[in-house]
Amino acid sequence: MPDYRFLLGLALAVAACGRAESPRPVTAPGGWLEFEGSWNGVGSRHTISLGTDRLGSIVNLKGTMLLSGPGRPGVGFQSEVIGLTDSATGFQGRSVWTDEHGDQVFSELQGEGTAAKNRVTGTVLSGTGRYAGVIGSYEFSWHLVMEGEDGAIQGRAVDLKGRVQPGPAAGGSPR
Repeated sequence: MPDYRFLLGLALAVAACGRAESPRPVTAPGGWLEFEGSWNGVGSRHTISLGTDRLGSIVNLKGTMLLSGPGRPGVGFQSEVIGLTDSATGFQGRSVWTDEHGDQVFSELQGEGTAAKNRVTGTVLSGTGRYAGVIGSYEFSWHLVMEGEDGAIQGRAVDLKGRVQPGPAAGGSPR
């Protein structure tokens, strides 16, 4: 009899550890979903002089993006950014977010690109898998945390906020 209770307890414990589905937001067709989050990246920057008081840089960053809010397109993503910064004209870049299933979100980035004005805006262009057809926008301020002499950089997004409109592949709501 003690073995039966042990097996029953073990079966209940295993059943309780099963993956719980989080509720998915439901949106009317054409509805927008809002999210917030954090984004940290490490990578490199190669800088050249463009004359007196002007610099150009190529930036390559990889990191982690975590999103919150009922309208988030996903919870966590690996992110990668490549971009060009000109201290006179600002920042232009491209980003890809990849979730745990390999589905991706693609966006383009624009920013003012100076230490005093570092606001960056992103335009979600589309995606793959469950993000196919998604559109949207997001914005944040980029804060440089560390810069090494060899071009190594580390930074984070502050006040990351955005909104997305799910594509038809998501059935009108993100997963």
